[in-house]
Amino acid sequence: MPVSQSAIRLTSHLDHDYLRQALEHDVRSGLASTPKSLPPKWFYDAVGSELFSQITRLPEYYPTRRELAILREHAGDIAGRSGADTLVELGSGTSEKTVLLLDALAGAGTLRAYTPVDVDAVTLGDAARRLTARYPGLDVHAVCADFERHLALLPREGRRMVAFLGGTIGNLDPAAREVFLKELRATLGPGDSFLLGADLVKDTGRLVAAYDDAAGVTAAFNRNVLYVINRELNADFDPDSFEHVALYDLRQNWIEMRLRATRAMRVRIGGLDLSVSFTAGEEMRTEISAKFHPEGLHRELVAAGFTPTRHYTDPTGDFSLILSHT
Repeated sequence: MPVSQSAIRLTSHLDHDYLRQALEHDVRSGLASTPKSLPPKWFYDAVGSELFSQITRLPEYYPTRRELAILREHAGDIAGRSGADTLVELGSGTSEKTVLLLDALAGAGTLRAYTPVDVDAVTLGDAARRLTARYPGLDVHAVCADFERHLALLPREGRRMVAFLGGTIGNLDPAAREVFLKELRATLGPGDSFLLGADLVKDTGRLVAAYDDAAGVTAAFNRNVLYVINRELNADFDPDSFEHVALYDLRQNWIEMRLRATRAMRVRIGGLDLSVSFTAGEEMRTEISAKFHPEGLHRELVAAGFTPTRHYTDPTGDFSLILSHT
């Protein structure tokens, strides 16, 4: 039987103006807030993406290894229970972990299409070409979009399993998580499913070490947001004058990454016609990474209208995947 030709489509809901305006808004509002803050999405230019790839291989950073272990063990069961013929992946990046799910869906005989969703069109294109070479006949519809703003615009063909992996859900605070989960649920139809990856609460020392590695890679990743702002908004941040800080908030059950000014300084952001002062020791939050109890995740999913049907974890109980249906 001849093998059908793979198809690649790219739909973009982003353009340079959109990204520029989003960056301008986030920087202006974040630096005007008390305490100052910047959202983690701006870590990920080419340099930041490479640094994060290095982070995932560090001995201290367990989440990627644990999630991969769960997928290696349970991807077949996930594929069978989902019954999906289309995998939609939010924040797909290089789609490395995706292969395990695609292999499982192919093994179940249902795989038809893959929809990676990311803000980086180049990364999407590279992943799409690599995957169509691996899966002849696969229909890849790549979508360049911001998953916090464009969920309603995602393609709705096929019986879909939406995957949101890597613990990225933890970067959203509780109010933003509630909005995200409800908006996602509203886009799913009968028979669709949702696979959520989340990091679990554990020893505080291990959590902090995962975000403050001995080699300093996470520190460089954290400071990279300042290089991005310097380049894109004509700013004059001195990244070396900011220390990387990682701490665990026991009340909120999340890691906070911050940048601490080592001296008093005034930063000019030419693209915004804005000057911002920092006092010595002042901290600016750049990321939260919430950690979860399984029962808390279950409650949040139910409140958003999902029906959790299977909970998977690694043997050490570090990380969780939850499969939910509509």
